[in-house]
Amino acid sequence: MKLTIFGASGGIGRHLVDQALAADHDVTAVVRDPARLPGTAARVVTADLAAADRTALRAALDGADAVLSGLGPRSRADAGVASRGTRTITEAMTGSGVRRLVVVSAAPVGVVPSPGRPNPPRYDPGDGPLMRFVLGPAIRRVLRRHYVDLALMEEELREGALDWTVVRPPRLTDGPLTAAYRTAYGRNIRGGLRVSRADVAHLMLALLDRPDSVRQTVGVAD
Repeated sequence: MKLTIFGASGGIGRHLVDQALAADHDVTAVVRDPARLPGTAARVVTADLAAADRTALRAALDGADAVLSGLGPRSRADAGVASRGTRTITEAMTGSGVRRLVVVSAAPVGVVPSPGRPNPPRYDPGDGPLMRFVLGPAIRRVLRRHYVDLALMEEELREGALDWTVVRPPRLTDGPLTAAYRTAYGRNIRGGLRVSRADVAHLMLALLDRPDSVRQTVGVAD
């Protein structure tokens, strides 16, 4: 499969590139700074999604079967990068005729309001009492701008026409690839507090071959 990976130099993005190459996919890695992705066998395209060069994006998407995005804020200063960057990606995909997209979001986003979804559920159906009443509210307060950004990203996907899938992990770790994670459509994982970036990347690649995941959110956790 010919894959284009955005955010390829990030924590999940690097695993996406490595695992896709190991599975013999034809990989194009889109990065803002190629120096952050040294020694890769992927074709590297330089593009800043905040001021994207349409020519560069067309080159990155040329002939692609699917797109994966590991975009996400690394610090408070990066808030907004997921929604803005994903909007640029989806516009470029539409212009290039590429339809399949898998992106990473976050477990708490299902209960975060957005303009088109001002009254989301109070609780995610997969969350237990500890997450509903203690951890969830505290995490959302601390990382409010990050989750608002991701909620806007998800809203733009819902309103668009692409064949998207959103993966919602809880706390990310640098643990090894296990492929032993749990998943569920439309809800978080009961008691699932963490998952490795390597396992998230593994799931994102696996979802490309699951037509039932199109236009779905997927919870994942250890």
